[in-house]
Amino acid sequence: MTNNKQKTLTAPAENSYKIKKMVILGIITAMAFVSVVFFRLPIIPSVPFLDLEFKSAIILIGAFIFGPLSGLSMTLAVCIIEMFTISDTGVIGCIMNILSTACLVCPAAFVYKKKQTALRAIIGVIIGAILMTFAMVLWNYIVTPIYMGVPREMVVKLLIPAFIPFNLLKAGLNGGVALFIYKFAITALQKANLIPKKENDNKSSLTGIIGTVVLSVFIILTCILIILAFNGVF
Repeated sequence: MTNNKQKTLTAPAENSYKIKKMVILGIITAMAFVSVVFFRLPIIPSVPFLDLEFKSAIILIGAFIFGPLSGLSMTLAVCIIEMFTISDTGVIGCIMNILSTACLVCPAAFVYKKKQTALRAIIGVIIGAILMTFAMVLWNYIVTPIYMGVPREMVVKLLIPAFIPFNLLKAGLNGGVALFIYKFAITALQKANLIPKKENDNKSSLTGIIGTVVLSVFIILTCILIILAFNGVF
């Protein structure tokens, strides 16, 4: 009898949480798409067709909250919507877009999910940035000559001076922004009773949180300075 009562009592709460989760994921997906619509910026002159945008940061925050599978779902949704609306790169561009975002978001969220600490979030972002850069270098080497009709030798010449720094900068900025915003976002959602407060949230180290914010600001500023240098500002 007790177990049945518990199931009866918890079922509505579980259903309510699932609905709230779907709504939040939908809002995050919409925000990620809007960020692409209104903010896309070429950051390395030698590859002007590669744009910096911050959808990965927004999706990564959602993935930190709900897990890597939710991150993958949001990635697929945003990239497919992009393909049918604002993108002119077709299916190949969509696939590369999905790979780029998923390689950053999913490993970072997976590492963080195992043990939700500031250090794990930072390690996850670093692993995701490395995987994203490796995947994009490989795919640009294979696909770009076919897609753009240029010799592979030309692409090879751009790998070290352009493709690698672009992807590291993009991953660094998106990861840095996500690390900076995440704790504020999850606290706001918990105060609004949109997601439950976890037991270990009260045990979060203030030093760890401050350290994460300081590190994220350092990463963002470093990336900005490198971008300015690439563009000959100084």
